[in-house]
Amino acid sequence: MGSQERIQNDQNQSKSEESINTKDFLIGALIGGIVGAATALFLAPKSGKELRTNMNEQAIVLKAKTGQIRETAVAKGTVLASAAKEKTNAITNTVSKQSAEIMNKVKGLKTNDEGQSLTEEGNMGHIPLPAHDSEIQKRLEDTKRAFDETEKKVRQ
Repeated sequence: MGSQERIQNDQNQSKSEESINTKDFLIGALIGGIVGAATALFLAPKSGKELRTNMNEQAIVLKAKTGQIRETAVAKGTVLASAAKEKTNAITNTVSKQSAEIMNKVKGLKTNDEGQSLTEEGNMGHIPLPAHDSEIQKRLEDTKRAFDETEKKVRQ
């Protein structure tokens, strides 16, 4: 039981030290704030009325500058959004056209197949595309370039 009492006594002591440290910090911060405020009042180069007037003028100028920056940001954001939308529409159209052409080619391959359906061969819907078809590769590369261009413009 003696060791448990020592552990509890140590815990109580550390808690009291933490509360003392917190109290000391708060008292120091309060005294520092009061001394800082008094020093600022005594060393101010202008009277209170002049200082308030200058601060109000600076606040008005700052508000105007902030409004201008906000308007610029909104305008640039709108331009970027419209550019991204245009590129997305262009890419969507390109991909749609290419997929339609690929589907037409696949349908052509299906009809050219000597009357056997692909499911009868056990392919379960997988349609083999010719690996030597350079047109398909070219279109895929064009699509990739379009995506890359859009990404570059959006990042600018």
